[in-house]
Amino acid sequence: MLESSTTVNIAFKPAIDPPPFRSRFVVDDSKAYLDGNSLGRLPKRTKDLLQQVIAQQWGEDLISGWNAHWLSMPRRVGNKIGQLIGAHAGETIVSDSTSVNLFKLASALLQQSGDRVKIITDRANFPSDLYVLAGCGESGSRELEFELMDLETCGFEAMSRCVCEAIDDATALVSLSHVHYKSGFAYDIESITRAAHQRGARVLWDLSHSVGVLPMQLSAWNVDAVVGCTYKYLNGGPGAPAFLYLRSDLHALLNNPIRGWFGAKNPFSFSMDYTPSPEIERFLVGTPPILSLAAIEPGVDLVLEAGIEHLRERSIQLSSEFIALVSDRLLALGFSIQSPLDAAMRGSHVSLGHPHAWQITQDLIQRFSVIPDFRAPGTIRFGFAPIYTTRDELHRAIQAMEASIQSQSYLNFPADIRGVT
Repeated sequence: MLESSTTVNIAFKPAIDPPPFRSRFVVDDSKAYLDGNSLGRLPKRTKDLLQQVIAQQWGEDLISGWNAHWLSMPRRVGNKIGQLIGAHAGETIVSDSTSVNLFKLASALLQQSGDRVKIITDRANFPSDLYVLAGCGESGSRELEFELMDLETCGFEAMSRCVCEAIDDATALVSLSHVHYKSGFAYDIESITRAAHQRGARVLWDLSHSVGVLPMQLSAWNVDAVVGCTYKYLNGGPGAPAFLYLRSDLHALLNNPIRGWFGAKNPFSFSMDYTPSPEIERFLVGTPPILSLAAIEPGVDLVLEAGIEHLRERSIQLSSEFIALVSDRLLALGFSIQSPLDAAMRGSHVSLGHPHAWQITQDLIQRFSVIPDFRAPGTIRFGFAPIYTTRDELHRAIQAMEASIQSQSYLNFPADIRGVT
């Protein structure tokens, strides 16, 4: 973390505004929306599509909608997400929530880990991921050892190397978030995966804060498995189903610990004996939630059309300009930068620290119509969704924070934290 007195020199190339795809989303220009890292905007196409799915596919086609439209949807949408993460066709599928998918894949990988007992993760990993991994350890047939690494003490430049050095012959699984939910730090997937494989361990990544904004080549990097959500940079809607990826050569080796009829080889044979699908469908469980699953596709299509490399370039332009403005205008006002300054180690959100972060966040939202989000104990996150975020929005955020501090208007808000943040 940078001290508030630190001066930061960040070179950046200004992004071109407005981004051409912004007009394809529902936008209220009276608000500066910088929370796409929590919930993406609504694509206009989603509204039209859901009306069609409800009125025609459900209203008119009724049960025939399954054969005509819905049975293929988890794999079809999954394959589109797979294009964004560098997966081969048939390696990615939409299913359940991120946490449920993490449990399924972690349990399956641990079942094949022999007498290895160690799970390596980041102590500052997203709490739900830690809960799930702990649950896998408690529900297994052997006692597992958790190495909860204090990776922040390594410093951003060394965090990926610290993970690689911690992997040993006792390691069964390394499970990390590609981009850390609070700091925005991006681990080196390729080097950590390679180091794990050299010691005979597996790696399971959570892409929730990177899919749709960071280019990846999972198949080329020989990544074992990943999970991720679709409601952030993929703009799939609140609570949208998640996705999972599993390298194709592992499909027949790993067993889904939650056996459900959609994971069976022949779901509609209604056999009393469970035979799993030989393909990625074996990690499905129950009936897919079709309406929310359908809502994912337009957002994914937009990201594919925009191009992930182009979006990454714009993301770096926006976040670098924001950091430069913070250095120039906010560090002297008590803010600190909690994200990597090196764009190569940064996702698409930038986190600022302040002793009154919660109150400032409420002031920004309610008085200035600038919408970031807050993470305890003292972090304000600003998410730059490059497909629709403008430079004007980040400049409005800087101006609002200056005004909040200089007028002390943030003190009008209670210090106790409540509600969705």
